[in-house]
Amino acid sequence: MGYTLNFAAVWRNFDFLLSGLALSLGLAVISILIGAAIGLVVAFALTSKSRFAIVPARVYVTVIRNLPILVLVLFAFFALPQMGLRLDKIKSFVLVLSLYSGAYLAEVFRAGLLSIPRALTEAGLAIGLTGMQIRSSIIAPLMLRNVLPSLSSTIISLFKDTSLAAAIAVPELTFAARKINVESFRVIETWMVTSALYVATCFLIAAVMRFVERRLALPR
Repeated sequence: MGYTLNFAAVWRNFDFLLSGLALSLGLAVISILIGAAIGLVVAFALTSKSRFAIVPARVYVTVIRNLPILVLVLFAFFALPQMGLRLDKIKSFVLVLSLYSGAYLAEVFRAGLLSIPRALTEAGLAIGLTGMQIRSSIIAPLMLRNVLPSLSSTIISLFKDTSLAAAIAVPELTFAARKINVESFRVIETWMVTSALYVATCFLIAAVMRFVERRLALPR
């Protein structure tokens, strides 16, 4: 086939790839933090006994989980300005990824909440704690420990979803790789290095999450 690997163009622009990777991580961290707050609220609503809380929460989770994230990204960037809500490309992507992660994390947190014995809530009420105190001091910490394995997979998946920001020209890692590819025509080399950066970052996230799991594990 005659193709000779030449990584010179990639190495010359490696700082551009690293800058894109840093932005990808930043987008992921901000979106996941906002999404975790949304997901926790929605998870409590889903496990409540009030239809006024359950119905909107179910609609939100069902709609978001059944829409491709790329459709949401394009809708936020191109359609929302037509409705009077103007956001720049980074803010619109953070909005979408936050809502998207919130829907998925809501299901993760809901499973964790359902694993908490009812007796703990009753014990909290017996010693005079309010419902909010029970949720924040007893249920939420225990739920977090229970869902950490699932949470790790979700966080890694959401980090990889930041690549879709390239569709609206956010200069994250995939966008940087596409730019280098177009300018250098080194297709194989560019995507080999980009893939290696994604894999290495996902391994790092997994390692950090395993460390957190060990630190927060209940003694046996």
